[in-house]
Amino acid sequence: MNVPTELAPKTVAASIVREQVYMVFPNDLNSNDTVFGGMIMAHMDRLAAVVADRHAGGVTVTVSVDAVHFMLPARRGDVLVMHAAVNRAWRSSMEVGVKVEAECIGGGKRRHILSAYLTFVAVDADGKPRPVPPLLAETADEKRRYAEAELRRASRLQHAEDLKRLRAQSGG
Repeated sequence: MNVPTELAPKTVAASIVREQVYMVFPNDLNSNDTVFGGMIMAHMDRLAAVVADRHAGGVTVTVSVDAVHFMLPARRGDVLVMHAAVNRAWRSSMEVGVKVEAECIGGGKRRHILSAYLTFVAVDADGKPRPVPPLLAETADEKRRYAEAELRRASRLQHAEDLKRLRAQSGG
């Protein structure tokens, strides 16, 4: 009988991306002359995937995106600065938090423009979920994000259960 061995915990620092920059060009703008949100979301998903893959030690897939909050617009001439880190890991899934800031070309004060939480599942060569290492939260901020991630997960699971129950009642 194969008994899975316990995976060694990994720290947040082992997979974090502190600053990924992207210079905004005219083709990134929408008809309001602000950065197209879908473009930011695509970059955010790719960055979060790198963080998740590092933590899992292999391939992961995005299974959900929660709480994407566009707080302020990014504009022509801005540079986007993205940060991503694992907030918590469960059996085969993990939550990655992403923060995006904008600054004017040449530097200056950064504006927090977006925050989001993405859930990834680690998969094996057959595309089946596989275990991920536990996360070792060390700093006060990491411990806060760790606790908050569990609340978001509980909310996601409750929401899915509520939808399932409602659909069963309505015959759909």
